[in-house]
Amino acid sequence: MWALEQPCRERPAPLLADTPATLLAALAGALAVTAALVAQGVLPRAALDVAGVAAGHGALLATALAWATGGRAWPGLVAVALLTLAAVAARGHPLGLVAYAAPPLWLARVAARGHLAALGFVGGVRARHVAAGAAFGALLGGHLLVSASRTLRVAIGGRPLAELLGALAYDAGANVIAAECFFRGALFGRAQRRWSFAAATAVSTAAYVLRYLADPLLPGSVAFVVGAVFYLALLGAVNCWLLRWSGSLVPGLTGALVFFAAWRLLDAR
Repeated sequence: MWALEQPCRERPAPLLADTPATLLAALAGALAVTAALVAQGVLPRAALDVAGVAAGHGALLATALAWATGGRAWPGLVAVALLTLAAVAARGHPLGLVAYAAPPLWLARVAARGHLAALGFVGGVRARHVAAGAAFGALLGGHLLVSASRTLRVAIGGRPLAELLGALAYDAGANVIAAECFFRGALFGRAQRRWSFAAATAVSTAAYVLRYLADPLLPGSVAFVVGAVFYLALLGAVNCWLLRWSGSLVPGLTGALVFFAAWRLLDAR
């Protein structure tokens, strides 16, 4: 009788349910083939850069969209196509970096229709929440600039303007938005429905840090890697809290954009 009187609790789906395995395999295969052709001199180095953007960020964004839409494949395909076109345009013409506006604009359109609420793209986000995210990103980015310039003697603002603008466009249209959608909106969002906030934050943040440690563009010096782990872990953990506090992905996304803008001012070459 006790069992009959108790409400039936619906078990959550597996953590990795609705992952677009076929699309991810296709992206990995395309990246491997491109790398082989570049190594043989058949394709230029730029082709590998484009494939890296499409495969790396496309995989994160496609998985986040599939988790948010119940396994639908078309949003991920569109996201990968837009990222690919943006990467090609950015390398083909100085003004091509404007194409990186396409992925976030398209996501905003999909979110406006209410399809991405599961990722934290909800209406009515409060200005104070966005301001808090921006303020934290500025604080963390400012601390990064001061510590890197004084401790590691890294130059600030030494990049050519065209290179800096290209990096900022890449962050806004691919790097930051893909990472926040997957590691915060998708992975943390699912994990916190299964485990405690602390456990979900730990899983999301650890995966986030590992993503950047595996990035071939990260300078290989020990001091720089240790610093990257510290700042990215702190950024990831606070963005998880911002998502839970505000109910929206926008504050954390804003903070990450501000932080990476400061990151790009460093000339670690």
